[in-house]
Amino acid sequence: MRVTAAVLHSPGEPFALRDVELHGPRPDEVLVRVTSVGICATDLEFATFFGTPAVLGHEGAGVVEEVGERVTSVSPGDHVAMTFHSCGRCRQCLTGAPAYCAHFDAVNFSGRRPDGSSAVSLDGTEINAHFLGQSSFADHVVAPARAVVPIGKDVDLTVAGPFGCGFQTGAGAVLNVLRPGPGSSLAVFGAGAVGAASVAAAVLSGCSVVAAVDLNPARLDTATALGATHAVPAGDGAADALRSIAPDGFDFAIDTTGRADVLRTAVESLAPLGRCGVVGVGPSPEMSFDWRSVLNGRTVTGVIAGGSMPQVFLPKLLDLHAAGRFPVDRLVTRFPFDRFDEAVDAARHGTVGKAVLTF
Repeated sequence: MRVTAAVLHSPGEPFALRDVELHGPRPDEVLVRVTSVGICATDLEFATFFGTPAVLGHEGAGVVEEVGERVTSVSPGDHVAMTFHSCGRCRQCLTGAPAYCAHFDAVNFSGRRPDGSSAVSLDGTEINAHFLGQSSFADHVVAPARAVVPIGKDVDLTVAGPFGCGFQTGAGAVLNVLRPGPGSSLAVFGAGAVGAASVAAAVLSGCSVVAAVDLNPARLDTATALGATHAVPAGDGAADALRSIAPDGFDFAIDTTGRADVLRTAVESLAPLGRCGVVGVGPSPEMSFDWRSVLNGRTVTGVIAGGSMPQVFLPKLLDLHAAGRFPVDRLVTRFPFDRFDEAVDAARHGTVGKAVLTF
C-alpha cells in the first residue's frame, strides 16, 4: 500500500515527506494506522548517523487495521501504543526484562527485520525502517506484535504515543529501577520530556525532595508544576545549589542529558550508597569519575526504556494519567504531520516539552 512517510535521505539533512510503499504484515506483525507520533531526542540523535535512506520515529499510537495470522494480542480496530522491539527468546526477555534483550540493538537499530528485509520501499528499493520496532514517522506502519501494546479506546491517542518511549523511560527509571521510598530525595538532571516524567514519578513515589536541574527556565517551570520541590539552573553554580538542598547528598539521581560533565555532577551530588540512573543518549561517548566518587558505595546504573515490560507498565502509566496522578499531557504540543520540519525544530531547540505529530 502507498503511505506517506518522513524519509531521511542523508544523515544530518532535513526529513522529506515522501510517498513510500509499505508491504503488508507478516504472520507475527501488525499493520497500524498511525494517529500520532512523538518526536524524541533519540530520533534526532540517530538522524545524524543512521543508515539512509530511512524512516525513523518510535513514539507512535494508532489503530490496528490488520494482523498477521499468528497474532493474538491485538485485533483490527484496537487502539494501541507502540514501543521497542525485543526478541522474546533470550534470557532477559524470558525473565521479564525485554528492555535488556540480548539482541536489542539488532532488532531495534539495524533498520531491517532479522532476516535483512524491510517492510518499506522507496522507488522500488527497500529502505531502512523498523526503527525501535516501528518507524512511525509515517501514516501507517508494520510493527512486530511484541512492540504493540493495546490500550483503552477512551485514551487520547495524541498523548499516548510518547508513553511508548519518553514517558515510560523517565517514569520507569524511577518506579521500576531506582524505586525510591517515601521521604527520599532525588535530583533529575535534564528536565525535558524524560526528565519531567521522572519528576512526576518521583512525586508518585512520595519523595520529599525532588530537584530538577536544567538550562531552560521553561523546563524548570514545567518540572515545578509537576511537583519538583526545587528548580536548579544548570551551570557553574548547580553543584553548590544542590549541596544547599541536600547537604549530605541525594539518595537518588537521574541523568537524562547524555553529557559526561552533567553525569559527573549527578554522581557527585549523591550521598554515600546513593544510586544514579543513566538514561540519556547524548553527545558524550564516555563517562568518567574520580575513584572517590564511587568508592563510598555510590552506584551508576544504566536504564533502557525505564526497565519496563511495556505490556504491563504502559497501561498502568496510562491509568495513572487518567486519574490525574501522572499529568504529562501538559508537556505535549501538537503539530499536523505536514508541519514536520516545524515540529522537529521545536523539539531540537527545546521550545516545547514534547512535540507530537498528528495525522
